[in-house]
Amino acid sequence: MFEQQQRRLEGQIRALLEEAGVPLPEQLNFTDLPFKGTWGFALPMFPLAAAERRSGKPVRVPQRAQELAEYVAQHLQLPEGFQRVEAVKGYLNLYLDPGYFSRFVVDRVIEEGPRYGHHPPRGQRVMVEFSQPNTHKALHVGHLRGTILGDVVARMLQAAGYEVIRANYLGDIGLHVIKWLWNYIKFHNGEEPPPGVDKARWVSDLYVEANKRLEEHPEWEAEVRELFLRWDRGDPELRALWEKTRQWSLEGFEHIYRTLNITFDRVYYESEVEESGKRFVQELIEKGIAQDQRPDGPVVVDLDRLLGLEETYRAFVVLRSDGTSLYSTKDLALAVQKFQEYPDLARSIYVVDIRQSLYLQQIFKTLEVAGYPWADRLYHLAYEVVTLPGNVVLKTREGEVIFLDELIREAIQRARQIVEEKNPALDPETKEQVARAVALGSLKYTMLARENNRKVVFTWEKALSFEGVAAPYIQYAHVRARSILRKAGDQVPQALTPTHTLHPAEVELISQIARLPEKVLQAAEAYRPLTLTTHAYEMARAFNDFYKECPVLQAEPPVRDFRLRLVAAARQALANILALLNIEAPDVM
Repeated sequence: MFEQQQRRLEGQIRALLEEAGVPLPEQLNFTDLPFKGTWGFALPMFPLAAAERRSGKPVRVPQRAQELAEYVAQHLQLPEGFQRVEAVKGYLNLYLDPGYFSRFVVDRVIEEGPRYGHHPPRGQRVMVEFSQPNTHKALHVGHLRGTILGDVVARMLQAAGYEVIRANYLGDIGLHVIKWLWNYIKFHNGEEPPPGVDKARWVSDLYVEANKRLEEHPEWEAEVRELFLRWDRGDPELRALWEKTRQWSLEGFEHIYRTLNITFDRVYYESEVEESGKRFVQELIEKGIAQDQRPDGPVVVDLDRLLGLEETYRAFVVLRSDGTSLYSTKDLALAVQKFQEYPDLARSIYVVDIRQSLYLQQIFKTLEVAGYPWADRLYHLAYEVVTLPGNVVLKTREGEVIFLDELIREAIQRARQIVEEKNPALDPETKEQVARAVALGSLKYTMLARENNRKVVFTWEKALSFEGVAAPYIQYAHVRARSILRKAGDQVPQALTPTHTLHPAEVELISQIARLPEKVLQAAEAYRPLTLTTHAYEMARAFNDFYKECPVLQAEPPVRDFRLRLVAAARQALANILALLNIEAPDVM
């Protein structure tokens, strides 16, 4: 929030230091000062003094830093809004007038509205690939974190000024699909999902059934391999069945994405890059990068041998011995296709389970060895799995799974009970809307309020808490702000500078609101939603303290008017940060 004030002073400070013959760095690094009656920031002079010493001047760094701070403090002409300047222990401390800064923050939020916290366009494009479910299976809790994480990373990057391509990559072919088709043809030929039954669920049940049958009768694996070869030869009857049954899965995916308010700009399919992947592997063979061991073995890229390393990337298999494709076959081709479609991508971000880290390193390094200049723009944003208490990892192969639609339904049901207890006077339609907002917000916040590389242990008690670090607590702060504004007739007073001594709760709330633009940048640059979930909680906590400590509607007119504007600014800032987390900000709860 201090950026504008810092820029106004930086030119003047540079001119004074140049006049004194002090060598200057490209950027002066300001830091925020702890609040002591007013806001401010500091400029350390130690780096400048150290640079002088390195240039050969016989100076003692601490003393020289203090001399420089005193020199600038004596000659600096403070612009409007600054209260005082002082030199303390090698730092140039600049203090803002509290009334000026309070008005500046509140006015900026109200003027910018939903854009507050967002930054100007950078002229850079990035792609975020996330979710990546497999057809012929159902979306389950294991998909939830990657899907929500990718969506919010895309939102943060967009708010930070990047043009974002939101991509999904659907596993619509591969051994799992062939197994499903084998089971369907052998035991369910001609069947369709019964009316009124969830198609995606019905399809997923057949996948679990296929695995159980093959475990019980391993001799049937030969039939699966034969079916895979039929697919590879382009059997038209098999392809037609695949297209029909794939659609059942796609309908289920789309329903979940609509429920979560998640969209994609580009959807890739594994089937789309299967043939181009095989051609790519052939090019690797011709270039001497891949070793063709068929028919006795697969096609392998020995990255460690090529790079002169030991046990780093290991042997990387890119095609089966029978010539059928692997995930790697298609992922290599997909990376090439992305940069053919979007050659100006500054970064292609893969939001993928941490257990695929080595695999993605192999993909990226193979592309680098193959000579693609954009290979260093590929980035794996790894996330840990979602577990249940007791470190139970969710699976699909054995059917040990919580389906995503089931989880959402249960979340809404639990939230509906809480809303009923807390506000029974709401009409049924509003209760349902609030329950959905609380339920979905709780699921999303739980997935985001943890370091990406740490496991999420999911419990209903934590997810739906109105008191702890959880979405309902933040949503309720927005509801409280909205309630105050509604009681004031939704009339926000004209801009004014506060004349009263600010209460500590006002100071903290203004400080938290002021930090939002900076937090958005920090979160986006680190691909770290935890920065925003933490700040959302801190903002909500600050507003709840203000709500308890500072009367608004009962205050005297000048104080009442400023506090009403502060409430309006807090409501907007809370709504904006919740929107970045793709969490609804309800008006009532």
